[in-house]
Amino acid sequence: MIYLDNAATTYPKPPAVIEAVRRHVAEYGGNPGRGAHRLSLRAAEAVYACRESLSALLGLHAPEGIVFTENTTYALNMLLKGFLKESDHVLISELEHNAVYRPLWRLGESRGVTFSVFPVVGKSIPQLLQGIEDRIGPRTVAVITTHASNICSVTLPLREIGALCRRRGLRFFVDAAQSAGRLPIDMRAMGIDALAAPGHKSLLGIQGCGFLALSPTLQLDTLLEGGSGVHSRLPTMPVELPERLEAGTLPVPAIAALAAGVSFLRELGQAEIERREKALFLATKERLSALPDVVIHQPEEAGAVLLFHRKGEDATAVAAALDRAGIAVRAGLHCAPLAHKALGTPEEGAVRVSFGPFNTLSDADALWQALKA
Repeated sequence: MIYLDNAATTYPKPPAVIEAVRRHVAEYGGNPGRGAHRLSLRAAEAVYACRESLSALLGLHAPEGIVFTENTTYALNMLLKGFLKESDHVLISELEHNAVYRPLWRLGESRGVTFSVFPVVGKSIPQLLQGIEDRIGPRTVAVITTHASNICSVTLPLREIGALCRRRGLRFFVDAAQSAGRLPIDMRAMGIDALAAPGHKSLLGIQGCGFLALSPTLQLDTLLEGGSGVHSRLPTMPVELPERLEAGTLPVPAIAALAAGVSFLRELGQAEIERREKALFLATKERLSALPDVVIHQPEEAGAVLLFHRKGEDATAVAAALDRAGIAVRAGLHCAPLAHKALGTPEEGAVRVSFGPFNTLSDADALWQALKA
């Protein structure tokens, strides 16, 4: 199988990631913070080591600001439902995933929260920023945006948006599901108050673990209550992070894998990963552009994701045919109907090709040959 679905989850995983899971289960499978015995303490050390690695990678103030969750969607729900109050207004980009769009819709029903959508596709940075400025109102409290689209290689200028938010007294929240690990992020320098990301995508961990990275100035209400391992006599969750937002047992094998993934990325280098993925994008674009029935969306934006459709053919049928040829891609709306509308794809969506650090030029050739056939 030629795997070109890395935007869903990266595959294969580095050997060190697999070994980290094995070691935890076999050698220190205790419950962190739930005992004074050595297995519990070793598990706690592994969890804290991952917090430190992520904090350093993202330019976060302190490891305690890393809150582990099940996935990015959980982290975004925790953020939005823990921060937004009655009748608040927020701004989101036109490329947002349903992990942002649906919680806001639900908050509109339950709390009267409203949102406006600012344009991104085809806009220069000054135009994009002006689009945000034009939509700020008296009840606007935050800007929420993806860093990198999950259906094309468009990225948003976080540093400039963060600076705008600081000038206007707004919070800045980032969905880094497609960027954490492959694009440089410095939360303090970019003015980011909160960032949600998965462990299993570009950070090369396994499924079952994501995180929310929080600025020390941001206080959230709890989404879930339960055991935290500290202040157990209290009927409420503790005030301090990360325990305030981490109720119940953590997915320690996935956290250990995430730490190993971050170490692998540091050895390989984010700049090298970005260079490889852009090179594969450009090579694939060149090959697919030679096919008369293929339409590439946002071909001028080179990165890890290439979106296309074939004229007159259903995207799902194209993906199924590629699967029979031994090539894994993803078709449809990719849980991002707002983004597909912005790009003007067919009603049923399009075919997404997404590269990872282990893809090669021969994978691009195989995709081209299969589409030709």
